[in-house]
Amino acid sequence: MKMMKGMLIALAPVAAFSIYLYRLDAVLLIIVSVAAAVGSEALFQYITKKPLKIKDLSAVVTGLLLALTVSPSLPLYVVAVGSIVGIVIGKQAFGGYGKNIFNPALFGRLFIIYAFPGTMSPWLTPIDGVSTATPLMIIRSEGTITPIADLFFGIIPGSLGESSALLLLLGGGYLIWNKYANWRIPVSVLAAVIIIALVTGENVLFHLFSGSLLLGAFFMATDPVSSPKTQAGRYIFGFGVGVIIMAMRLWGWLPEGTTFAIIGMNILVPIINRYTRTKPKPKDA
Repeated sequence: MKMMKGMLIALAPVAAFSIYLYRLDAVLLIIVSVAAAVGSEALFQYITKKPLKIKDLSAVVTGLLLALTVSPSLPLYVVAVGSIVGIVIGKQAFGGYGKNIFNPALFGRLFIIYAFPGTMSPWLTPIDGVSTATPLMIIRSEGTITPIADLFFGIIPGSLGESSALLLLLGGGYLIWNKYANWRIPVSVLAAVIIIALVTGENVLFHLFSGSLLLGAFFMATDPVSSPKTQAGRYIFGFGVGVIIMAMRLWGWLPEGTTFAIIGMNILVPIINRYTRTKPKPKDA
């Protein structure tokens, strides 16, 4: 529970800023997503006669994270369904917290992408809510880079929680400082992005501060349940996430690939753990 409280504290400024930018749309998305996550977890545990564990706050964190990864225009029923799927199929079906293979929030978001195609659009401008394109869409279609200051401070369209790189960095730093997240994973993600951006001649700061990279690197890829257990494995995992994100951005069919990157690397975690686990030294005869 302590770690979950830490996650909520780290995410509080990001959530509050999203409410400032998108007003009632953000409030309703967050409330509905969290309520659906907590309610579905409680109902599943009641039906399956398992101990009620909603007090550990993990469902609250899942619901909040999912809300922060969606467009402010997403219909409320869609975020509710995504939250329920993330909890019931992405978490409880595997045995509950501590046994899930995938990050539940991203599992729910992936379901939304495929089950409700197009519902993430339109993306909206902050404050006035006018339909627009995100910075990653703009650079892909027009080759124009959004001012770095706008990306850093947060006056850009996008998912609720990806507007301010500054707040995400502060929240991520809080998690690492309090050891709620292992620093090796986000550092490896960022290192991969920097290296690929430099090699391909891309603007490094643009790729670091745009999209859901920072939200994914600090708050989702670091999930202790669905990430590697070994230190070497965490470097590999994080670097792999960064590589996939950049591959999707530069050559993929979508302008953003954080969800696919983390879910894809989640699948490889058992293999990474197996081959990076320290072998016990043989005892002397």
